[in-house]
Amino acid sequence: MTSRESPGTPSVASRPLGVAMIGYAFMGKAHSNAWRNVASFFDVPAFEQKVLVGRDAGQVAAAAAKYGWAESATDWRSVLERDDIDIVDICAPGWLHAEIAISALEAGKHVLVEKPLANTLAEAEAMTDAAKAARARGVQSMVGFNYRRVPALALARQLIAEGRLGAVRHVRAAYLQDWLADAESPMTWRLNKETAGSGALGDIASHAIDQVLFLLGDAVTEVSGRLHTFTTVRPGQHGPEAVTVDDAAWATLSLASGAIASVEVSRVATGQKNSLKLEVYGEKGTILFDLENLNELGFLDATAPVREQGFRRILVNEPDHPYLDVWWPQGHIIGWEHTFTHEIRDFLSAIGAGEAPSPAFEEGLAVQRVLAAVEESAAAKSATIQLVQPTGAAAATPTKGA
Repeated sequence: MTSRESPGTPSVASRPLGVAMIGYAFMGKAHSNAWRNVASFFDVPAFEQKVLVGRDAGQVAAAAAKYGWAESATDWRSVLERDDIDIVDICAPGWLHAEIAISALEAGKHVLVEKPLANTLAEAEAMTDAAKAARARGVQSMVGFNYRRVPALALARQLIAEGRLGAVRHVRAAYLQDWLADAESPMTWRLNKETAGSGALGDIASHAIDQVLFLLGDAVTEVSGRLHTFTTVRPGQHGPEAVTVDDAAWATLSLASGAIASVEVSRVATGQKNSLKLEVYGEKGTILFDLENLNELGFLDATAPVREQGFRRILVNEPDHPYLDVWWPQGHIIGWEHTFTHEIRDFLSAIGAGEAPSPAFEEGLAVQRVLAAVEESAAAKSATIQLVQPTGAAAATPTKGA
């Protein structure tokens, strides 16, 4: 579609939506898998994987052929000018998010962008302003917090919203990895503040913080945080290079509801591969989750007689559970990659219905404000930072699959 057209016009509705994806590494591979498979399981608007965009012509061409894209390109700006492109999926590193997303929205393209929304708060605010203006023209946008699409976490949100835990008192969120535990692990763009924005904070604390907000439908009012870099110099291509981001981060969050959340993230937690642990403690019950067992949810109902109380292991594989009616028979578990399929499903469904998908850029901005506050607090020896909620701020709406 051109910048003069809006979604739903006959010229667009009469053909499949054209999708361009920018970036073909880790996230590009995950998103490509989702685009390839979503229509095989879910009823979504027709679309075509038109073009994969990357900087290296040879590598992006090979990736396009491997991942099911019809063609490849190296100039994302020229792709945005194409009338056959309706959706832009941004899987490029964070320092490119703002420029690409704002340009795509202004060109009338629906935009999905990987988390975190941006590298800086100023960029996230500019992206959110652009998304709001585009939404008024029927152009949709969404930030890719894929863990909202873990069926067990979608179920957890339902249980909390139904009051099964009563008033939530506190939450513990710990996202732990160990891919940087070895001090000799080489330097990458993720360890440079100019390209990554931050380290474990933006990379994985963004997920943990989003889950706190998503599960509780709440907002953060106060933040106290600390950052630490354990390995300050790593081997680079041309010799030792300084690490300019954090290896680990800690934060205490006060929520509008009165609940308190603790967040701990690390990329040097030896033995932890990809463990996002969530514990939600309410007056009437508790929920436990670990991403490394993503098909299971622990649930304790404290309203049952004391002699019967204990944690229940819910295997979240029933057709009545979020997203699972289209997958396999009961007990046949799904995996990490399915969260992206669910994400693409929800994004396409929202576009087809002409509705704003969730999490919107405003929700990504809410997370970005907390990340910025953690950095500010850490720089001030863990001082408490007050967050002023935007006028009319509302809790995130449940995903369609939930």
